[in-house]
Amino acid sequence: MITEIALLNIKQNESGSFEQAFSKAQTIISSMKGYIEHELLKCIEETDKYILIVRWVTLEDHTEGFRKHEKYTDWKALLHHYYDPFPTVEHYKKI
Repeated sequence: MITEIALLNIKQNESGSFEQAFSKAQTIISSMKGYIEHELLKCIEETDKYILIVRWVTLEDHTEGFRKHEKYTDWKALLHHYYDPFPTVEHYKKI
């Protein structure tokens, strides 16, 4: 299992719209091959900051399967315009 971690900084005063868009976008990611689960955490100290945690069966399920899937275009259209700066995404494995 691979854990994807993305630190999401949302443009100021866009958090409410982002959360609404994410509620739609999460149906896309959860339908992907290799998807296990996800959670979106909102920062308490900084209201426009979130952490997205997604668990995948393999790294390739995220990097190849999801990012190269035709539905990724819909994901991008729903979410990518909210980020400032664009998020860093890292992958972790249990040791």
